[in-house]
Amino acid sequence: MSPNQNHNPTSRNPADSVDVRALLARDMDWAEKAATGDRCAFEQIYRNYQNRVYGLSLRLTGDVVEAEELTQDTFVKAWFAIAGYTGRGQLGGWLGRVATNLWRDRYRSRARREQLTADAAAEKGIEAGLEPTATLSGAARSQPDSVIPLLTAMDLERCIARLPQGGRTVYVLHEIEGYTHREIAEMLTVAVGTVKAQLHRARRLLRVMLTEEKRNPDVPTKDEEATRGR
Repeated sequence: MSPNQNHNPTSRNPADSVDVRALLARDMDWAEKAATGDRCAFEQIYRNYQNRVYGLSLRLTGDVVEAEELTQDTFVKAWFAIAGYTGRGQLGGWLGRVATNLWRDRYRSRARREQLTADAAAEKGIEAGLEPTATLSGAARSQPDSVIPLLTAMDLERCIARLPQGGRTVYVLHEIEGYTHREIAEMLTVAVGTVKAQLHRARRLLRVMLTEEKRNPDVPTKDEEATRGR
């Protein structure tokens, strides 16, 4: 075997496959027991995946209270639908789809109202739900979508929360959860072109906001100022 083969970064460690199989077997065991009404098994599921579901919920909603409600609703839904988990993929991914589907239903009910707001804002040349500082500058417009300043994860999370609801949902589902454009379009019952346009806009707005964060890291947002004043 050549030295390159010895150090091939794409080669898989057999132990990794064993670990994945063990996790899938564990998840399936919990799910099968929970499906029979075993509350202890479901508690294990909740303890292991609560943070993951909450993290996804917070990114989707951009609001702590809504994220907590969505997390709770996800596990309530999962309790009644756990028999639908077949073991094809980790249970955390299945729970993520449950959360996404619940959010999709809420998103649909708000989409028409938000579209009216977005259309009105577009006529004024700004993005709905963002401060004027987040509009695209000439320098930002000239940069490719992939160019985003290197900042902390906290900076990114804060900026994602500031995105308009439609763009935030599409960005989270595509960039974080890994869904395709077509899958997202089917979830949200919109055209694939709409998904691509919202994702493109969200990326550009994120770049603008992250650039502002880099330039003014200590400047509090209006929400932060309001919190301090309470």
